[in-house]
Amino acid sequence: MSTTERPRILVVGGGYVGMYAARRILKKMRYGEATVTVVDPRSYMTYQPFLPEAAAGSISPRHVVVPLRRVLPKAEVLTGRVTSIDQDRKVATVSPLVGESYEVPFDYLVIALGAVSRTFPIPGLAENGIGMKTVEEAIGLRNHVLAQLDKADSTNDEEVRRRALTFVFVGGGFAGAETIGEVEDMARDASKYYANVRREDMRFILVDAADKILPEVGPQLGKWGLEHLQKRGVEVYLSTSMESCVDGHVVLKNGLEVDSDTIVWTAGVKPNPALARFGLPLGPRGHVDTEPTLQVKGTDYIWAAGDNAQVPDLVGRAAGNENAWCPPNAQHALRQAKVLGDNVVSGMRGFPQTEYRHANKGAVAGLGLHKGVAMIMLGKKLKLKVKGRLAWYMHRGYHGLAMPTWNRKIRVFADWTLAMFLKREVVSLGAVENPRGEFYEAAAPVSAAAQESRPKAKAS
Repeated sequence: MSTTERPRILVVGGGYVGMYAARRILKKMRYGEATVTVVDPRSYMTYQPFLPEAAAGSISPRHVVVPLRRVLPKAEVLTGRVTSIDQDRKVATVSPLVGESYEVPFDYLVIALGAVSRTFPIPGLAENGIGMKTVEEAIGLRNHVLAQLDKADSTNDEEVRRRALTFVFVGGGFAGAETIGEVEDMARDASKYYANVRREDMRFILVDAADKILPEVGPQLGKWGLEHLQKRGVEVYLSTSMESCVDGHVVLKNGLEVDSDTIVWTAGVKPNPALARFGLPLGPRGHVDTEPTLQVKGTDYIWAAGDNAQVPDLVGRAAGNENAWCPPNAQHALRQAKVLGDNVVSGMRGFPQTEYRHANKGAVAGLGLHKGVAMIMLGKKLKLKVKGRLAWYMHRGYHGLAMPTWNRKIRVFADWTLAMFLKREVVSLGAVENPRGEFYEAAAPVSAAAQESRPKAKAS
């Protein structure tokens, strides 16, 4: 770490807001004006809108992450967690991946911890559920689904086969609808290479407590997305929830019971619970309460934005909605990060702060290869609604250009271009979950019982 006496700007979290805010600050600062320190348990930022495509093998998982040290060469990047913040002393306690915790002093603080999966105390969920918030989970889901096809193709046990080919997804928002659309597409393609597995043998189930899916794109496109998934053979159960999934036995509130080895949980997100330990003012749902300038209420040296912040939506409030808040999506996170970065530099120099103001530009969602929905705002009231292949192109175009750094943009577009000429990879690398397993089996000492059971060599 730096030992200089320059002011330190501590960025807690290296996700979308943390990385972009740090880049903005470094760009706006004069040489030697301050030290920027970023703390995150991962050494990379994950572009989460691409996780469904990574799970389906349309994009290499390495291309949906951005290494922090490469993008922020002039910043200190500490791999660890901020466990507590002492605002009186302006000191944060950092717990590294290994070794003892230590303190990092700061002069200015940026809270960008993001969100975690919102779960409920459902019996069996922690033991059997698969999330979709990290690239590791996306890789794990892809390997797991293909492993289930391997299992079903190689067994004569009908119960094992049925259980392996039943896939349950909980949550019908962007993450849930996009993930089931991509994974169903992948499984459909993969089944062509299995002698004993057809798409008709598989059962895909989507569950949501709401009465519709994809609420972000509006009721009309949401209804089209629902009908589209149903035409592809996906069973959709709305206005219901999962009551338990102990040992893979899924019980829904509507009475449906199925056995499944694949339970994917995408039922929303919540602010990172670590925020409760920082002594910051929190809103009713656990978000950091901020001013329109993204400054944390009651402070002049702490800022917050993104999924962990409760940011007033000034555009919505000007239109008459007095309780409008910015939704937790990548569109707002990117723009908030830039305003936040500018405001940190302005605050450091004693200049006025800028209020965050951004009108919603719409939403796009992909539902598998060549399938999607898009709602584009052309004005305050005029909306362009697109579905099918054109919406899918708009989805890829928007997120491809929004992907941080030209390095990653080029790699993502290269993946898509190659996929136009080459067939989808359907290989399961399940061994990556336990890469030392085979070596351990080969190197482990043989037990005495096993040695005695070996046939002894005859004397010549």
